[in-house]
Amino acid sequence: MKLKTNLNCVILIDDDDPTNYYHKMIIEQYGCAEKILIFTGGEKALQYLLSNTQENTSYLKPDLIFLDINMPRMTGWDFLKEYAKLPDEQKSRIVLMMLTTSLNPDDETLAHNTPDVSGFYFKPLSNEMLDEILIKHFAANL
Repeated sequence: MKLKTNLNCVILIDDDDPTNYYHKMIIEQYGCAEKILIFTGGEKALQYLLSNTQENTSYLKPDLIFLDINMPRMTGWDFLKEYAKLPDEQKSRIVLMMLTTSLNPDDETLAHNTPDVSGFYFKPLSNEMLDEILIKHFAANL
């Protein structure tokens, strides 16, 4: 079931290009986002989030972020440590989902105990996952 909502911006943070391509295609076909930004590393995604200034008119605040755990240089957990340092107003109303292939049960437990993480899902992204996320976190926009 495709729900009618229109998110301004969805960010995908994953080092795997085919996964990013597939997830972008799923989101586009679902039709729930105006813009989809892809970052192949946490560092670049953080730089983008930090670029949210009044002078930067090209900045689109994400409504939804999908974050992979296992990435080189900066893991999803490393990203979350830095993300937690962002000012609250910069993170306000951003829904951050872990989207991973990790089978380590500790990852899911840690995700559920991390305040900035709104959910934990296993790849690949699906229409059913999008339905669930949109109903739970964006019901006011439906």
